[in-house]
Amino acid sequence: MTPVTPPVSSHTSRTRQPSLSQLRAFAAVAEHLHFREAAGSIGMSQPALSGAVSALEDTLGVQLLERTTRKVLLSPAGERVAARARRVLDTVSDLMEEAEAARAPFTGVVRLGVIPTVAPYLLPTVLRLVRKEYPQLDLQVHEEQTASLMDGLLRGRLDLLLLAVPLGATGVTELPLFDEDFVLVAPSEHEYAGREGLPKSALRDLDLLLLDEGHCLRDQALDICREAGRAEAARAGSSGTGAGAGAPVTTSAAGLSTLVQLVAGGMGVTLLPRTALRVETARNEELGTGYFADPAPSRRVALAMRTGTARESEFRTFANSLREELRSLPVTITE
Repeated sequence: MTPVTPPVSSHTSRTRQPSLSQLRAFAAVAEHLHFREAAGSIGMSQPALSGAVSALEDTLGVQLLERTTRKVLLSPAGERVAARARRVLDTVSDLMEEAEAARAPFTGVVRLGVIPTVAPYLLPTVLRLVRKEYPQLDLQVHEEQTASLMDGLLRGRLDLLLLAVPLGATGVTELPLFDEDFVLVAPSEHEYAGREGLPKSALRDLDLLLLDEGHCLRDQALDICREAGRAEAARAGSSGTGAGAGAPVTTSAAGLSTLVQLVAGGMGVTLLPRTALRVETARNEELGTGYFADPAPSRRVALAMRTGTARESEFRTFANSLREELRSLPVTITE
């Protein structure tokens, strides 16, 4: 005769409720599907994490995980509970953020995410502003690519982003800071070095060096190439090249500094945002610059926050202050 598992009593379900620690532990396991990685992500020991998940299963009266010697899987009930647990934790995080913001503006921690093609050029201005105007603010900086930053913002790992827009993401509010032109960087003896009023069509037949995939600056440069009539730019993929009219688009570097050194070595030309120009080309006599005719190809840089964040007023004030600090740069401030 098959044994029957007794149902969980309604009295138990009413009097016992999961703790935040149990929900946090289970949410980490649901995300990583690995106990050691999950424990490390929330700073909990593996035995303590395993115990918290087991206690949650006991409290809820359902099996949340399917454990084997090789992997961890979510049960059907676990899939549903994981989504609910994340919402509960997000709500609690919003509550704590609300309370912190209510105590005093521009205090506590702000986790700022910045893309690599902005960080080296704008962070000095950002940090100088924070030291001068908001000395009680604990600014923590995280440099990541756009996709990772967006994930971090929407999951609550980050509070504010500094990156190129538009993002086109639901639940995110953009606070535009400035527009900046792209500049052609070429070897000093190149025919376009030192030129002004270049048409975009000048890009059609150049050996163009770009950043690796995943950088938004690569995507922006490819968009400019498509506008210039480079047919292969529409098909440039992970191989870094494409067939078609014009010289091939070549992916060559993970960072702008390396990209510029490749240009100085005569391997091709590249596009730099105007704010990067001084840092990346200063004191290098082997490099020349060319400027495009109006309207020049450009990008917009902005702060981005979660829509409805408790610190919205602070972040808007911060954006206004940052715009003022950026007026000395060769950019067009967006009001």
